[in-house]
Amino acid sequence: MKPIPARIAAFRAKGAARFGVVTEAGIIDLTPDYGSRFAGLKEVIEAGALEEVIAAAEGRAPAFAEAEVEFLIPIADPEKLICIGVNFPDRNAEYKDGQAAPGRPSIFIRFARSFTGHRQALIRPPESPQLDYEGEVVIVIGKAGRRIAREDAYDHIAALTLCNEGTIRDWVRHAKFNVTQGKNWDGSGSIGPWLVPFRTADQLDDIALITRVNGEIRQQDRTSRMIYDFRYIVSYVSTFTTLVPGDMIVCGTPTGAGARFDPPVWLKPGDVIEVEAEGIGCLSNGVEDERC
Repeated sequence: MKPIPARIAAFRAKGAARFGVVTEAGIIDLTPDYGSRFAGLKEVIEAGALEEVIAAAEGRAPAFAEAEVEFLIPIADPEKLICIGVNFPDRNAEYKDGQAAPGRPSIFIRFARSFTGHRQALIRPPESPQLDYEGEVVIVIGKAGRRIAREDAYDHIAALTLCNEGTIRDWVRHAKFNVTQGKNWDGSGSIGPWLVPFRTADQLDDIALITRVNGEIRQQDRTSRMIYDFRYIVSYVSTFTTLVPGDMIVCGTPTGAGARFDPPVWLKPGDVIEVEAEGIGCLSNGVEDERC
């Protein structure tokens, strides 16, 4: 059995935002030790202190059970939250347009407000019932860079996490050249459950990525089959924008989203969606209608 990786989470407990290491026994709160230095995990990463903070939890007793906390997005205020579209071979075939995978990735931007944390409900708005799921791996930048060479790309990654890149499908088709409207509804997606420090290439190069809805596997693939691999993504994106610590890049979803069923199968209140990846964890969310 592989050892459980180090896991550090942002969460709310006793009325305050905190961060700490997640163990099988509970959460070791490191805010009393580091809260005066770091406002959150973005600042920890900016300081290059992720390993230091995690090591400080060694031998300490948990302060909270997981059930006692509200998990938050690991990086609450990234400068950039960049998403890569159509990044698995079967996903490209879903479009049924007869076109080969493009030579360069599709890219769009999401706002942090459009995401919620682990075990929080995704919000279905009254304007559309077409809330869909997309399970994805997220890389978190730890070292700033511009025009990063492919061979140096992994040196710029600090941590990994997961995303359910929830989408309001009919709203992505409101315009000809963008999907922004359907990708940025408040609380429509999730990121988490925690950060896992990135240490070796085998944490990314060929890991299983699975999405389940109510226990049924809907998406399943391996990162080795991505059209644009993680090294390419970091290199390509950094060509046009400077990547900085805390930036998050959501790296693409396999085939099997609800829109591709015949008829489509949309998420509804009561559903439970799990996004799981080897060595990272399992991000779980329910669904609720927006309270207007």
